[in-house]
Amino acid sequence: MGQKLEQYKRAVEQSNIVSKTDINGIITFVNDEFCKISGYSKEELIGKNHNIVRHPDVPKANFELLWKTILNKETFKTTAKNMAKDGSTFYVNTTITPILDKNGDIEEFIAIRYDVTDSVMLTEALKKKERELSLLNSTLENRVKEQTSKLRELNQNLEKRVAEETEKNREKDRLMFQQARLAAMGETISNIAHQWRQPLSELGIIIFTMKKRSMNEKEMQKQYEHAKKVIAKMSKTIEDFRNFFNPDKEKSSFFIKDMIEDTLSILKGSLKRTAINIEIDIDEHITAYGYKNELSQAILNLISNAKDAFSDKPLDGRVLKISSVREGNFTILSVADNAGGIESTIADKIFEPYFTTKHANLGTGLGLYIVKTIIEESMDGRVCVKNENGGAKFIIKIPAVKETNT
Repeated sequence: MGQKLEQYKRAVEQSNIVSKTDINGIITFVNDEFCKISGYSKEELIGKNHNIVRHPDVPKANFELLWKTILNKETFKTTAKNMAKDGSTFYVNTTITPILDKNGDIEEFIAIRYDVTDSVMLTEALKKKERELSLLNSTLENRVKEQTSKLRELNQNLEKRVAEETEKNREKDRLMFQQARLAAMGETISNIAHQWRQPLSELGIIIFTMKKRSMNEKEMQKQYEHAKKVIAKMSKTIEDFRNFFNPDKEKSSFFIKDMIEDTLSILKGSLKRTAINIEIDIDEHITAYGYKNELSQAILNLISNAKDAFSDKPLDGRVLKISSVREGNFTILSVADNAGGIESTIADKIFEPYFTTKHANLGTGLGLYIVKTIIEESMDGRVCVKNENGGAKFIIKIPAVKETNT
């Protein structure tokens, strides 16, 4: 029995941080693990008061409770903050047990600990990140209020602007275009409102994960940076929407890939819900010349058209590929899906106003007409469609530089 007890003792000492003190708190024994974490040698510890590793930040009341408990012959448990010989801080989960003699009097105290420094440090870092996220959230609320106010003002002036445009140009196509833009604006506002629910929920999940899940510093920093990007994208969504209806717009050069990424950021949530996998094959240096927001609206309409085409198709394998190449002074931009393509009997009608294969409640029939109007009238380009690889491929040809004329 004595041999077994010795084996148990050795197992505890080798796997835990162990120390013993007399009834006055003077150290009478420490194992190698205690020396390793504290930085003191056994010679420096034996005979010293156990407060040699006490951290100055720990309140006096903590030690008063400790002594009150163990002198009452009860076991005391805590997570202790200690200071090593070199001044560094370490944390240990500690259990202090009084050892009684045969008369029931306290003979000594034994403390068994295990190192939780990494866990405590991570928790403290997490709390700091939570405070920073809380600050970001409060800032976001203010910015949302500010941008919402601007949108309300924009909405109030929209009818007047449409009336002014109608007075300037009575042509049927121009009026039709304005009506479609109004419909697109309402649809986009609804999409933004819906889109914000996803990143707000995403932020909640990030904060919950950082609070509840044990993770290393690298993972935690990754979650923190992701949260900041989500917030920035939400703010940018409103800015992009405001700029789209800016009456003072002018033609300019812009990067196709940037425009596509900005457009997709608005649709990220809805595309995820419809299980559409977006593939982008665009060199970051390819440019176009014209109205960036007008082209973005055309791409939004094409993506919306693809979403509708996928509605009665299986969820697996839905792909929408957006690609672009430079050909001389022109940029060729294509949007292709694998949703089955366009029936040959209607291929020559899809760009006509008010033509739609959808139920009356699901579409206006102006989406592809607006695409054609934007590309040909605003961007000085051309648009066509063909069936390819099991789906429809819309091909847009627009000037890449200012000097180019169609």
